Amino acid sequence: MAHFEIKNLSFSYPTAKGKESLHDVSLTIHKGEYVVLCGKSGSGKTTLLRHLKSVLAPHGKKSGEILFNGVPMQQVSQRDQAAKIGYVMQNPDDQIVTDKVWHELAFGLESLGTDQKTMRARVAEMACYFGIADWFHRDVADLSGGQKQLLNLASIMAMQPEVLILDEPTSQLDPIAASDFLNTIRKINIELGTTVIITEHRLEDIFPCADRAVVMDAGRVIANDTPRNIGRLLYDQKSDMFAAMPTPVRVFYGAGGEGDCPLTVREGRNWLSEVFAEAPETVSFPACPMEEDIEKPALSLKEFWFRYEKDSPDILRGVSAEVPAGSLYAIVGGNGAGKSTTLKAICGICKPYRGSVKVFGKPVNKYKSSELFGGCLAMLPQDPKSLFVKKTVREDLEEMTGDKALINEIAAVCQIEALLGSHPYDLSGGEQQRAALAKVLLTRPRLLLLDEPTKGIDGFFKETLAKILCGLKEQGVTIVMVSHDVEFCAKYADQVSMFFDGQILTTDTPRRFFGANSFYTTAANRMSRHVFCNAVTAEDVVLLYKKNREEE
Repeated sequence: MAHFEIKNLSFSYPTAKGKESLHDVSLTIHKGEYVVLCGKSGSGKTTLLRHLKSVLAPHGKKSGEILFNGVPMQQVSQRDQAAKIGYVMQNPDDQIVTDKVWHELAFGLESLGTDQKTMRARVAEMACYFGIADWFHRDVADLSGGQKQLLNLASIMAMQPEVLILDEPTSQLDPIAASDFLNTIRKINIELGTTVIITEHRLEDIFPCADRAVVMDAGRVIANDTPRNIGRLLYDQKSDMFAAMPTPVRVFYGAGGEGDCPLTVREGRNWLSEVFAEAPETVSFPACPMEEDIEKPALSLKEFWFRYEKDSPDILRGVSAEVPAGSLYAIVGGNGAGKSTTLKAICGICKPYRGSVKVFGKPVNKYKSSELFGGCLAMLPQDPKSLFVKKTVREDLEEMTGDKALINEIAAVCQIEALLGSHPYDLSGGEQQRAALAKVLLTRPRLLLLDEPTKGIDGFFKETLAKILCGLKEQGVTIVMVSHDVEFCAKYADQVSMFFDGQILTTDTPRRFFGANSFYTTAANRMSRHVFCNAVTAEDVVLLYKKNREEE
């Protein structure tokens, strides 16, 4: 029996002026399935998911029908939907409603009127199952992004739902935390038989686990098949969505592989081992060292320390770094390590109690605010919604400048021309990120700080974002980027730093940095390191594959 039957569903938002966000979508989700929903930002994924739970369904013009367990959704009581359909949102802070961890675990059960004995047992079981017993009594505000998302999941699973819907749940998690979170989702699907419907731009960990992948574009379902077949279909169609496929899939087809396409790093490793089984030695990339001396750094951080309250622990513990002018400098590290706080300290939002920050050779506290933020420095925060203050995207951009030609130019660069008349809060996560980037770029900064710029952005637009950043570098702009997207950092950064325990531990070129790590590295490197040295991107592996095959 099907859990969900979606029949000819169409939907348009009130401000869309006739443009449909969903067009004639028909889809069946069977009990116990693990279904991945993928597509570009704004393709309708989140809109579709929200229609699967009435309380979250957006307001607008709708046609078609949705059945849950064979019953029309409008006839399913709110209590049954709350108990049987779990929903994990993209931003954990949007979902948490209480102050303590144990309060949050019990909140859903209390809302359902569960008796105290059952509630205590369920809460204890979830705390043990998800490994959160150690912070059971902590304040929710003290948790990292990864811990909050795990708490959200545990709170929902305490209600023992039949279906678990997740909307880009790992967009704010570091690679290791994201992998752990997605492994937990897979475990829930296998061991409990819970139906899982998940949207995600990072497909490396979930594509191989899925029973089925559904690809959306412009509100339509354009593909619905097994993950392995989806990879072949998107490659044959030369679809933009092929850029979002897992690394083994892109390497296999990019290298002209024959036979079954590998989906996992392990399968990709075995495929390369077979291809080069008789090769005595392979050609690899040299690991060129980083230039140590920087004559005129655009940004200089020297031994600065910071804590949020007088008696609280230090968040930043002697951070020191120098960023060359005109470069893309990436900072990676776990959730809660202090990366975002460092960006705030550079801006002067957080004031270190020891140490110094210099921007273009001048201490940041010596700048007037109008001078610092009027063309010298700009920051794109992790939550793009914090930049929106007007009713339309166009009005938000006009707040920055009256130059309409410049607004149209930046809107075209960020691919938001079609969104200018929309309310910023009606946009998808990826569209909000692009609109916020456009607003920041209108200040024409010489130093651009980016906090998780690829969050919520599809693989296709990541390439566009990279072109934007490369164009800014050519104009002499220096970019400092905090990111969990190691694939993006490996491909486009000039230098990468590891942030841990409130300080920068090491800085190197992407090839040397990711080539030396075992876990904090790219799928391409894990897949190929036994055959090629220092290959850290899918393009690296494809290039070395072809080069070594030619020399055989």
